[in-house]
Amino acid sequence: MLRYALIFLIIALIAGALGFGGIAGSAAGIAKIIFYIFLVLLLVSAVMHLLKGK
Repeated sequence: MLRYALIFLIIALIAGALGFGGIAGSAAGIAKIIFYIFLVLLLVSAVMHLLKGK
Protein backbone atom coordinates (compact mmCIF):
# COMPACT_ATOMS: atom_id res chain seq x y z
CA MET A 1 0.00 0.00 0.00
CA LEU A 2 2.88 2.33 0.72
CA ARG A 3 4.13 1.56 -2.79
CA TYR A 4 0.90 2.91 -4.30
CA ALA A 5 1.17 6.07 -2.22
CA LEU A 6 4.69 6.64 -3.53
CA ILE A 7 3.57 5.98 -7.12
CA PHE A 8 0.78 8.57 -6.83
CA LEU A 9 3.23 11.02 -5.24
CA ILE A 10 5.61 10.63 -8.19
CA ILE A 11 2.72 11.07 -10.63
CA ALA A 12 1.73 14.25 -8.79
CA LEU A 13 5.27 15.62 -8.92
CA ILE A 14 5.66 14.90 -12.63
CA ALA A 15 2.22 16.30 -13.47
CA GLY A 16 2.94 19.41 -11.41
CA ALA A 17 6.26 19.94 -13.16
CA LEU A 18 4.56 19.67 -16.54
CA GLY A 19 1.84 22.14 -15.59
CA PHE A 20 -1.10 19.80 -15.10
CA GLY A 21 -2.33 21.28 -11.83
CA GLY A 22 -5.64 19.43 -11.63
CA ILE A 23 -4.10 16.02 -12.16
CA ALA A 24 -1.27 16.84 -9.75
CA GLY A 25 -3.71 17.89 -7.04
CA SER A 26 -5.83 14.80 -7.48
CA ALA A 27 -2.85 12.47 -7.45
CA ALA A 28 -1.45 14.16 -4.35
CA GLY A 29 -4.81 13.83 -2.60
CA ILE A 30 -5.01 10.14 -3.45
CA ALA A 31 -1.44 9.62 -2.25
CA LYS A 32 -2.27 11.34 1.05
CA ILE A 33 -5.38 9.21 1.60
CA ILE A 34 -3.54 5.97 0.83
CA PHE A 35 -0.70 6.97 3.15
CA TYR A 36 -3.10 7.65 6.02
CA ILE A 37 -4.81 4.29 5.46
CA PHE A 38 -1.38 2.68 5.53
CA LEU A 39 -0.58 4.36 8.85
CA VAL A 40 -3.86 3.24 10.41
CA LEU A 41 -3.35 -0.35 9.27
CA LEU A 42 0.22 -0.27 10.57
CA LEU A 43 -0.94 0.89 14.00
CA VAL A 44 -3.72 -1.72 14.12
CA SER A 45 -1.24 -4.41 13.15
CA ALA A 46 1.24 -3.31 15.82
CA VAL A 47 -1.44 -3.29 18.53
CA MET A 48 -2.72 -6.70 17.48
CA HIS A 49 0.82 -8.06 17.53
CA LEU A 50 1.36 -6.74 21.06
CA LEU A 51 -1.94 -8.17 22.31
CA LYS A 52 -1.36 -11.54 20.69
CA GLY A 53 2.14 -11.79 22.17
CA LYS A 54 0.78 -11.87 25.73
